[in-house]
Amino acid sequence: MKYLITESQFDRAVFKYLDNQDFIQVEDKDTIYFVNSEGDKYCKIRYDMSDNFSFMNYELVDEISLFFSLNDSNSEKAIVRWVGDTLQVKYSYEKSMSITNSESLTLRLPF
Repeated sequence: MKYLITESQFDRAVFKYLDNQDFIQVEDKDTIYFVNSEGDKYCKIRYDMSDNFSFMNYELVDEISLFFSLNDSNSEKAIVRWVGDTLQVKYSYEKSMSITNSESLTLRLPF
């Protein structure tokens, strides 16, 4: 059986899923890192406030894709909307990128 849901209903489901991840926000200068726990060396999401650019760990994108039966592009867009909603900032799909290497320097915290 197929169900039709609105985009706002879908967003609420994905946002609740991401909220339940209990990310810790670590702020450094003009960057906000979303980490799983204190002491993590790598983040799941990185948001640069200076240019509104979001980087996300591909494992998180893949997790959302599998859980909600989405393609990667739609998962990335949902994560970007969640970041914008969580931080109350303007977001842009064009200014996002998923990183396939979870130990990428882009996702490494600078301290």
